[in-house]
Amino acid sequence: MHSEFWNYYLISIKQTVTLSTQKTSGDLSKKKGLSLEEKRTRMMEIFFDSKDVFQLKDIEKIAPKSKGIAPMTVKEVLQSLVDDNMVDCERVGTSNYYWAFPSKALHARNHKLEELQKQISEAKQRKASLEKAVEKAKVGRQDTKERSSLLKELQALREERTQLQAELEKYRECDPEVVEEMKKSNVIAKEAVSRWTDNVFAIKSWTKKKFAFDNSRIDKAFGIPEDFDYMD
Repeated sequence: MHSEFWNYYLISIKQTVTLSTQKTSGDLSKKKGLSLEEKRTRMMEIFFDSKDVFQLKDIEKIAPKSKGIAPMTVKEVLQSLVDDNMVDCERVGTSNYYWAFPSKALHARNHKLEELQKQISEAKQRKASLEKAVEKAKVGRQDTKERSSLLKELQALREERTQLQAELEKYRECDPEVVEEMKKSNVIAKEAVSRWTDNVFAIKSWTKKKFAFDNSRIDKAFGIPEDFDYMD
């Protein structure tokens, strides 16, 4: 009976490890020798066979000798089991202690199965919803002669609209609203030119009084054209 009991739990643990290994395979699974799944299963056997509490250094000694797990991977495999709640870890003082019991592993397996079943159920619901959406979208979109004809007509109308818009853009400057905006802009620009012309004459007047220069000398010094004056 004792042997059958442990065999039952070991089978349960192997199935649980198989489920949880999918998300933690990483680089370890790519190494030669034992796969990550096999390493995790064998490491769980260490805890179940002994029903004892270990430190990392103990596992690092036992795992390579009794289970054939490469020494360099022991810590990573153990941590993956801790991360998946397969192995308990408690820090006491400066040391970490590890242990695992079949009852918790069985509970973890059942919880994982429930989670996967829930995901499958949700996936089925999403699939059914998408299938309904696809069927609904197909309504009225069958590839008939009438639909093909309407699509061609629609494409032709779109091309015609593009051409008309391009043609309309050519006459945009004749648009009354555009012309009115241009007039307003011209008034503002003319006022700005007048202000700067005032400024130039003011500077010329100040320069003549300050340095007794004549207009020609000032115009030459500042690059002012001889016919410089206000705009009409």
